[in-house]
Amino acid sequence: MEETIRFELNGKNEEVLLDPELALLWVLRERFGLTGTKYGCGVGFCGACTVMVDNEPLRSCSVPVGDVAGKKILTIEGLANDGNLHPLQDAFMKHDALQCGYCTPGMIMNAYGLLLKNPEPSRQEIVVGMENNLCRCGAHARIIDAVESAAHEMKGGK
Repeated sequence: MEETIRFELNGKNEEVLLDPELALLWVLRERFGLTGTKYGCGVGFCGACTVMVDNEPLRSCSVPVGDVAGKKILTIEGLANDGNLHPLQDAFMKHDALQCGYCTPGMIMNAYGLLLKNPEPSRQEIVVGMENNLCRCGAHARIIDAVESAAHEMKGGK
């Protein structure tokens, strides 16, 4: 049975009429065309589908859209500001923290959530905070470097 579900998506109020049990991932990709959120494992394990919901990184493949009613959703497409890359996006590029790029949006969104909770994480805290987002290409060391660099830049360093 379809329901009207309202939420904020990348700073804009949205309203959709659909089955509340539909995975948020598919709503973002198919209804809104936000294809930066990737389908990976489909069971919430790999992290390719990570988005922010009320400032918490969540696996959108495992979240029914009905559960985000009244909440704020941020995807990789909403992270940049007025055409300027977010420091995390910039750091991933500068540190070559990607190869195929498939996991990158989920990695960045997970890192964003980590830095919201802990703006000055140690390298070990970054490693632990990122360990549940998987990269098959093996760019983990560069990913950790990028998150560390972005954390520094976000605190006003260069």
